[in-house]
Amino acid sequence: MRFRGKKQRRTPSVIIVSLIDVLLVVLIFLMVTTTFKKMEPMLKLALPESKQAKAGAADAKPFVVIVTTNAPYFFLDDKPVTLDRLQNELNSAVKKDPKTRAEIRADKRSPVGEVVKVIDAAKEANAASINILTEKPVR
Repeated sequence: MRFRGKKQRRTPSVIIVSLIDVLLVVLIFLMVTTTFKKMEPMLKLALPESKQAKAGAADAKPFVVIVTTNAPYFFLDDKPVTLDRLQNELNSAVKKDPKTRAEIRADKRSPVGEVVKVIDAAKEANAASINILTEKPVR
């Protein structure tokens, strides 16, 4: 009786050149698609409309507070903050420049109480003016 030993299998070979070609095509595709990607704002607000709205002065950069519809309610530069931190930031901004204007950008569905808290914080910090940003109605 003759036992057959294990057959010698040919080791698989990989063609590296074609893999490099595919890799380059995928790399070019990713570079092109990420280049044309549009930056979307982190916070989407539906500002209230006002027929009497006027364009604001562009003297200095205002202190913009964003108030959203749900917690955390307050944002500074797209970063969530607490009311205490907001008060501290307002105080330090007014100390640096006494003519600091506080601008409130609140969603039309945000709680009125939260907007009033921001107004109180700006008044306590002695901000030069307090403005609430709105949008002009589309005709």
